[in-house]
Amino acid sequence: MKSFLKTALASAVGVLIASFVLSFISTIFLIGIIAGAGQTKEYKPKNNTVFKLQLTGSISDNADPNPLAALFGDDKEEVSLTQILKSIRLAKENDNIKGIYIESGYLGAIPATLQEIRDALEDFKESGKFIYAYSDYYTQGGYYVCSLADSIFLNPSGNIGLMGLASNQLFLTGLAEKVGVEHYIFKVGTYKSAVEPYMLKKYSEENREQLESFFGSIWGEITSAISHSRNIALERLEQFVNDGLGVRNATLTLDYNLADGLVYKHEMEDRLKAAIGLDSKDKLLTAGVDKVVTIKEKKKEHKNKIAVIFAEGVIQESSSSPFSMNDKTISTKFADELLKLKKDEDVKAVVLRVNSPGGSAYISEQIWEAVTEVKKEKPIVVSMGGYAASGGYYISCAANKIIAEPTTLTGSIGIFGVFRNYSGTINKIGVTSDQVRTNRFSDTGNAYRPMREDEKALIQGMIEEGYDLFLTRCAEGRGLDKTYIDSVGQGRVWTGEQALERKLVDQLGGIDDAIKEAALLADVTEYSTIVTKTNKDFITKLLEKQLEDARVKMVKRTLGEDYRLFETLQQTHIEDGLYTRLPFGITYFDNF
Repeated sequence: MKSFLKTALASAVGVLIASFVLSFISTIFLIGIIAGAGQTKEYKPKNNTVFKLQLTGSISDNADPNPLAALFGDDKEEVSLTQILKSIRLAKENDNIKGIYIESGYLGAIPATLQEIRDALEDFKESGKFIYAYSDYYTQGGYYVCSLADSIFLNPSGNIGLMGLASNQLFLTGLAEKVGVEHYIFKVGTYKSAVEPYMLKKYSEENREQLESFFGSIWGEITSAISHSRNIALERLEQFVNDGLGVRNATLTLDYNLADGLVYKHEMEDRLKAAIGLDSKDKLLTAGVDKVVTIKEKKKEHKNKIAVIFAEGVIQESSSSPFSMNDKTISTKFADELLKLKKDEDVKAVVLRVNSPGGSAYISEQIWEAVTEVKKEKPIVVSMGGYAASGGYYISCAANKIIAEPTTLTGSIGIFGVFRNYSGTINKIGVTSDQVRTNRFSDTGNAYRPMREDEKALIQGMIEEGYDLFLTRCAEGRGLDKTYIDSVGQGRVWTGEQALERKLVDQLGGIDDAIKEAALLADVTEYSTIVTKTNKDFITKLLEKQLEDARVKMVKRTLGEDYRLFETLQQTHIEDGLYTRLPFGITYFDNF
């Protein structure tokens, strides 16, 4: 027995020691990865290098790299728009890089984001270097970018999926009726349609009007760009789309001059070699965004700084839900980051990059106040990305200048609130509720009893006060009459091009234009651009990102093809309270 206990104890100690050693080695390994991730090794391209720009995956304004992605089997990491734009600019300036090869695949990006990439590629072409594009299957967004290439190639079994734009909305009113949930909707703004899924069973006429308006504006921008680059008459391009040829035989793309050749992927290498004067037996050198972005810039560092800070995501306190769908959020901490830039004497101007459909009215007000504080000390210019609407416009309106892309979705000046009564639901299962209160409105918002008429009036009054404050902020920030702001407000969504006509933005352009404008307002000719980081340290951000990625992967693998449906339901869920945000269902493009 003693011998057995000794053996068991020795085995247990051995396991503990082995576990400790393994944990120690793993920790050292992870520290090495993390330390390496914080270091950027300069890339020096050799002569006749081709910049390989892969347009695949999801593109966000300022994605954080995840050095552990490969370890966890994640080969489709989120791509940073700022890195893509910088890479294109550096490739233009570097003599050893002879051209760009775009390899387009499935692309998770919105029109305004792709428009910035396209504009950067247009600028690259001024160098006289070539741009070739290839895809097994061009999505609409991918083809929109690639259409400016000198030569466009397509897989013989592929197609160019130009089908037009669409948005599909799920309406939950019927479901609420079946399960006994009563929604109380409060809003100001004829076009403020984010609450429609809870009160209607189809689009309202006003919402349908605005959807058709801004989709028409965006589609017009896309088709005009393709028509011009490919020298195709708009009528003929629309014929291709309306006849459904985007899913037909690839040879039709040649007939319509949408492609220059049908080749297999492996054949592209010989075409690229020929473009730079190499023999077919020579080795082709290519470099991706991860390398090109590290090329040392020619310009010197300056003490004067133009700070770029990214407001990306829904305006709300961070969600702790395991099904948060990896959404980015803009919380009250963002206001603190802005105030730090106000105090930084080296920062001469600020560029606030906004890519948000809105969210909490309260948090929007806190960030608006921080913007006004920065403005007292130095210029602040807003660069609008894909969305800068509702709360996204609220936090933008006080800036010295607002610059948007033609396809940016903005405006949506309105406010709403949603409250629920679940008494009908719990009654179905035999559960009841009772209340005790000291005052008349003590339990207003109680989700387990019907709302009284005086409570409804109280909340509607609060909503109207919130809308009036929103109008005031916009009128003061834009130097316009409050009545005029109301006339272009009412929750109506506009494209950047339409917003310019209505004086809601000052000019059209991308983030580089905003940086130049900020420097001009600050009266500095020599400056360096810096990107403002968050307060979280690298390891914290790394672990949070990996946890979020794991959550999303779990839901995707569980639901399979139903993932998009679940994602849409997540987007349409509104907590009780006051909100200023875009209508649900237009924060992505189903066919883009």
